[in-house]
Amino acid sequence: CAITSSPLSADMTGRVAVPYRTRIAYALPAFALAVVGIPIYVYIPKFYTDVVGVDIATIGALLLVMRSFDAISDPVIGALSDRTVSRWGRRRPYLMFGIVPLVLSIYALFVPPLALGPGAAAWWFGITLMIAFLLWTIVTVPYESLGPEISFDYDERTSILGLRDGLLILGTVCAAASPIVVAKVLHLSATAADEREKFAAVALCYAPFLIAFCWICVAGVREHARTIAARPTSNPWREARSLFGNRPFVILLASYTVTALGGNLPATLIPYYVQYVIGDPDASSFLLLYFVTGVVLLPFWIWLAKRIGKKAAWLWSGSLNAASFACVFFLGHGQSQEFAILVAISGIGFGATLALPSAMQADVIDYEELRSGHRREGEIIGVWSVAKKLAAALSVGMALPILGWVGYVPNAVQTETVQFTLRAMYALVPAFLTLLGLVIALTYPLNKAAHQRTLIAIEDRRHGRTGLTGHDPLAAPN
Repeated sequence: CAITSSPLSADMTGRVAVPYRTRIAYALPAFALAVVGIPIYVYIPKFYTDVVGVDIATIGALLLVMRSFDAISDPVIGALSDRTVSRWGRRRPYLMFGIVPLVLSIYALFVPPLALGPGAAAWWFGITLMIAFLLWTIVTVPYESLGPEISFDYDERTSILGLRDGLLILGTVCAAASPIVVAKVLHLSATAADEREKFAAVALCYAPFLIAFCWICVAGVREHARTIAARPTSNPWREARSLFGNRPFVILLASYTVTALGGNLPATLIPYYVQYVIGDPDASSFLLLYFVTGVVLLPFWIWLAKRIGKKAAWLWSGSLNAASFACVFFLGHGQSQEFAILVAISGIGFGATLALPSAMQADVIDYEELRSGHRREGEIIGVWSVAKKLAAALSVGMALPILGWVGYVPNAVQTETVQFTLRAMYALVPAFLTLLGLVIALTYPLNKAAHQRTLIAIEDRRHGRTGLTGHDPLAAPN
């Protein structure tokens, strides 16, 4: 039987062409918030182990424990922002008032007191890290929840979120380069005192950007009136559990979590792999190559996603990433050039593996509105954020203790066992996990046509029409 459908009204589609000033205002905070990524997961662990003197297994355990705390805080902040009522909307108050405390906590983490012994330094690391992670959640979960509310158009939100994630990658490039740039500008060496000065300068450099860009977003972006009207009012715990009846959400979350775990292992281990396997003292240049390649080619993946679909483009980018990482396992001492080539190849798909799942997540939020009748961006992104952070924490929490267990010694020639372990965890394990995540993604059902049927069904229900109401948008109409 044929199913009639109704045209989408303006309040459902939003503005198909979102002004560039709005896009840029929304995307800018992602650039500065990248300082919480690479420095904390790549540079700060090695800084605390090799300079401050904290045991490597302790660092890994603390990162795992602190990120496990996010399993509570992220969904709570997401649910709270969904239900917030204020003159600034649901999301923007968190950016406005949360960013300054976040800046102060990052500075405390980057600048531990000089007189701390190993035990006290471990406590300092754990406490400042917990505060920074909590404040980061308070800012970023509402910030990311704001993105899907700017437009409901399937392709338009790919461009909007692609710009945000492109600036996130660009910010990551700057975060990865910042220790190098600071060291050169200030003429710093590799001594412990100079390392401390370097990270203090990095923290100070990022502070004004974090505050300014978040406040620009607050001033330049407005929530869609319909999303505010559809905010949830029932018990958040009961609604959070009901999310797992959303099949596209469960598939996307599982796939992303597995691939993110595979992607975070190399980010954690690259300073160790480059120094002790390749024999190059500087990992930063390879990180820069990876991220620059990713951000330069991101527009291509956005273009491709509009033509073959988000899922198909994501599968292609992930497969390229996994294949190149598998080849890295076979490299050894002195093969910096070969490693750089493989890093560049893997970087081709990097931007897509970050931006396309975000755009797919926005479509899942619309499908959840059809299921529940409420806009639950904060809850969904809160759960998503837990998966993202746990993937990062597990990579550190597993990889660093394993290195310590097999005999890693800081600033020394490593045994063959340590080097083999580094090669396997840096290359083979991520390649396997990425492919496993992509296999899960093959079952993701929410394509452009299904999303369009979802929006029509929501409109039909709001206006009391029959249309697609009562039919599963994931099943094509007869």
